[in-house]
Amino acid sequence: MKPRITVITLGVEDLEVSLRFYRDGLGFPTQGIIGQKFEHGAVVFIEMQPGLRLALWPRGSISRDTGLAQGVANPTEMTLGHNVSSKDEVDAVMARAASAGATVVKPAHDTFWGGYSGYFQDPDGHLWEAVWNPQWAEDLLDH
Repeated sequence: MKPRITVITLGVEDLEVSLRFYRDGLGFPTQGIIGQKFEHGAVVFIEMQPGLRLALWPRGSISRDTGLAQGVANPTEMTLGHNVSSKDEVDAVMARAASAGATVVKPAHDTFWGGYSGYFQDPDGHLWEAVWNPQWAEDLLDH
């Protein structure tokens, strides 16, 4: 299997609230809610970068589609890393997230490994890390 991820889907409780957070608060580009004409089909797709989309889909719809019981959300199951090119940019991302209504879990700080990062949660508790990694700085400038 060739390693390839094209969609990361986040289960959400309220699609409208999540749409406002990501589109209006963080400024992520999206066409809004689509698929409403289908039962359990309402979803939001956000263009992240070429070949990668973030989807917001109600948890109940994911449960119905997969046949799995809807469980209790646990924010430490995974993090989403938003890598940027400077410490100042980390601070700007954290400030924008906070003004959009995110819960700042850990303010931006110097890390033990030489980087700079902070954590915030979206309205559904999904954990994001805004991070500057000096080892990856050149990679970010190329994109």
